[in-house]
Amino acid sequence: MNATTRRVVIGTAAVSMALALSACGTADGGGQDEGSSTKIGLLLPENKAARYEALDKPQFERAVKRACMDCEVVYGNAASDVVKQKQQFDQLVADGVKVIALASVDAAKAAGWVAEAKGKGVKVVAYDRAIQGADAYVSHDNYKVGELQGEALLAALGDKAASARVVMINGDEKDPNAALFKKGAHMALDDRVGKIAYEASGEWDPKVAGEKMAAAVSSVGKDKIGAVYSANDGMAGGIVTSLENAGIKGIPVGGQDAEVAGIQRIVAGTQTFTIYKSPLDLAPKAAEFAVDLLMGVPVHAQTMTDGVPSNLLDPVVVDRTNIQSTVIKDGIYKAADICTADLAAECAELGIE
Repeated sequence: MNATTRRVVIGTAAVSMALALSACGTADGGGQDEGSSTKIGLLLPENKAARYEALDKPQFERAVKRACMDCEVVYGNAASDVVKQKQQFDQLVADGVKVIALASVDAAKAAGWVAEAKGKGVKVVAYDRAIQGADAYVSHDNYKVGELQGEALLAALGDKAASARVVMINGDEKDPNAALFKKGAHMALDDRVGKIAYEASGEWDPKVAGEKMAAAVSSVGKDKIGAVYSANDGMAGGIVTSLENAGIKGIPVGGQDAEVAGIQRIVAGTQTFTIYKSPLDLAPKAAEFAVDLLMGVPVHAQTMTDGVPSNLLDPVVVDRTNIQSTVIKDGIYKAADICTADLAAECAELGIE
């Protein structure tokens, strides 16, 4: 269905819904809040990774407004607290919101919320992280993300790969995506590097990741670490600081999310690459699914994931060679966002403008 057709369907459905709502209610004049019928919930999992507040939220809100001018996004961020996210979810349901885009803190627990909400007529779009029983799922190909991370680390190691000792700092084990990143990375790295010398979860927390990196230095040895796999850019920041504190320089460090701080570290040479998962693709597709579900329009998915209609988008490796042609070209960042005064010379050398 094209955008024009969708707007026509949405407009017709909105009129029908408004008429239906005006006619319903109880004998004492009560009934569902009319405004809730055009509200879409967006619940994001954490704010340690800058991408959710800076990229995903505004892109989702803009995409909903383009598809449904009368729709309103009700937003919440759980700040990594599953109890808080459950309260946010329950409040949306209590307020009569009928579609919720949910990036879960804990997917296993969220599956129970989804099942309960279905009994109340609430539909859920699993946003970025799969949830069993959701009505739709939008993410990037997360196994492919891990593979690309591993391949990029191998490319950075070059002929040193076969003897390199690699440290892996993985994501939060409660996040199903973290398991896919880890699996994909192992597929790329196992049997192609000398050894995975240390592996731990950094819990998506830069501080925890830095502490785990310090433990890896003590365990493996300062002069024996050849490269570091970091599941995302936020943790890579803590890892790079820990490496610098230990006097370790010049080894490949990878990340994910194309956060501005990660891009700046790539420009500076302290981080080797990141994985760009464009919110220009992810958020609008999730918003499209959410509006379609709200209006009773069938979602147009490319595949099924554990029985859930899904779209899995393609991730892209970003390194020093393609910053200009990816995150700047797409309008995610301006050169001025990346090229602070202390990075001006490096930006000029890389042609970032």
